[in-house]
Amino acid sequence: MAETDTKYSYVTASAAKDFVEGVLVGNGVAAANAAIISDCLIKADMRGVDTHGMNRIPSYMDRVAQGVLDAKATPELKKLTPVVAQVDGKNGFGFLAAHQGMQCAIEMGKEFGIGMVSIKHSNHFGMSAWVVQQAIDAGMMSLVFTNSSPALPVWGGQSKLMGVSPIACGAPAGKERPFILDMAPSVAARGKIYKAKRRGEKIPLDWALDAEGKPTDDPSEALKGVMLPMGGPKGSGLSIMMDVFSGVLSGSAFAGHVTNPYDPSKPADVGHFLIAIKPDLFMSLEDFKERMDYLYQRVVGSDKAAGVDRIYFPGEMEQLRYEERMKTGIPLVEAEITALNAEAERVGSKPIVLF
Repeated sequence: MAETDTKYSYVTASAAKDFVEGVLVGNGVAAANAAIISDCLIKADMRGVDTHGMNRIPSYMDRVAQGVLDAKATPELKKLTPVVAQVDGKNGFGFLAAHQGMQCAIEMGKEFGIGMVSIKHSNHFGMSAWVVQQAIDAGMMSLVFTNSSPALPVWGGQSKLMGVSPIACGAPAGKERPFILDMAPSVAARGKIYKAKRRGEKIPLDWALDAEGKPTDDPSEALKGVMLPMGGPKGSGLSIMMDVFSGVLSGSAFAGHVTNPYDPSKPADVGHFLIAIKPDLFMSLEDFKERMDYLYQRVVGSDKAAGVDRIYFPGEMEQLRYEERMKTGIPLVEAEITALNAEAERVGSKPIVLF
């Protein structure tokens, strides 16, 4: 799993966090909010989800500069029932709305067994797994949904309509690693195409179609076309489900009207849907954790197919990558460092400090 390509430079998690916080504060984000946002972004980098980490900063700052993302906004939470609340993201950073929403869901879940939060008027919140991890850190199970801008045709269609909106969920374990599932309904997350374009790399031919409906390995051409759903109609159905629970239910944009996070023309109006569940509702916490550990052991210890060296539990590869990057740091290519430092220079904050 080690990244040995010599084209990379490396930055520690703490240095990356300091850098991101500096850029955010320089753009008008309150220090406390900047700390939350930077923590969420760097968690993605540390888990190897580079598509949703600090390299998103230039696109976020573009939206702030264009006035379509409010850097100074703080989400507003309203309790509707003992177990239901809604957060108005106020067109601020999605990380803040999701963090506040999950914290409320956790508190309700601990008292009443379950907590549900709908979030409206939000923005991209990066990697869904960090929201799941927030619940796991509190000893809770969770479901995390969001909708996103059009990138995927519905099954049988040819134009962009649904987002490649991730579905995520998780559960704590005992001695073994927790269960963390975070997946897009497309063959690959769209962020991977942006990453390939940024790094001058090709993409697999089964990820996307170009504007003429032909398979392409060029990320720039793929972004002009459409992503491909995983499992055909199954991936399409999951993307519609994300829109129902995140967009329709919350009162946010839906049905193809969420704005792309790289489009600085108007607010995104993203919706999210979060649930936190107390794991010891039907048995003791000790029994629950033992059962999760047994599930882990059964999964990773199952008979391997030909050519397979190891079977991983959902989320385990990312957790191993996190442990690796605690030692090696986060890899960045020169173009990424240049783009990030340009944002720092623009607001007079400190450049990124490399190993």
